[in-house]
Amino acid sequence: MKFDEKNPLIEIKHLQKVFGTKEVLKDVNLIFPKGSTTVILGLSGGGKSTIIKHIVGLMKPTSGDIIVDGVSVPNASEEELREVRKNIGYLFQDGAMFDSMNIFDNVAFPLREHRKDMSEKEIHDKVLKMLSMTGLDAKRVAKLAPNELSGGMRKRAGLARAIIMEPKIILYDEPTSGLDPITSDLITQLILKLQRELGVTSVLITHDMKESFKSADYLAFLFEGEIIEWADNETFKNTTNPYVRQLLEGSGEGPIQFND
Repeated sequence: MKFDEKNPLIEIKHLQKVFGTKEVLKDVNLIFPKGSTTVILGLSGGGKSTIIKHIVGLMKPTSGDIIVDGVSVPNASEEELREVRKNIGYLFQDGAMFDSMNIFDNVAFPLREHRKDMSEKEIHDKVLKMLSMTGLDAKRVAKLAPNELSGGMRKRAGLARAIIMEPKIILYDEPTSGLDPITSDLITQLILKLQRELGVTSVLITHDMKESFKSADYLAFLFEGEIIEWADNETFKNTTNPYVRQLLEGSGEGPIQFND
């Protein structure tokens, strides 16, 4: 599949974010072509989560701009921001389920908040459909509490909630973190399935190099507050950038130490 890189669905321009005296993001420039999956790599604590929080408008930049589907998120009104968020699904690292609700009510929550036109029968059918789409036994799982699910099942239920509004964009925060290799591979295959069947634009932040190359159309490497490499999957693998080469050739055990 070819993607139109000249008309990206998401564009980040000169994004800077400062917390107190710490400059986490210095000058981030990045595009996310429509219908593609982009993986953002980088060291732990380097600002990857900060980038996706800016995309959905959970943070405001110190300077710079984030344009999502033609709307400048930092400059959007509350109404415009609500409309933007309706088109974004967010899979949090831990699933972020409401412990007081069963899985059905967790997944139904966005519809009940934003789709007042839908009947309970319509909501019921859609929740079961989305749970099934993520590979869960929908009728059984819907009745369970979040703490009755395994880590992989919680991720799938969280993903069902993320896609229930049929978003254009899905943001994944460490989707395979804490999962065994088999479950990680299943989650990666599910991400690819959703991109293929729903045509969504996906943004992933992860430490999992193996799963990154399975799912990514593009990869970006965040280092010291800037994107120092952005390329399609094959080009990224063959880059001559010394920092990225060290990432690719590292053992994968513990944080990678870069040399000046």
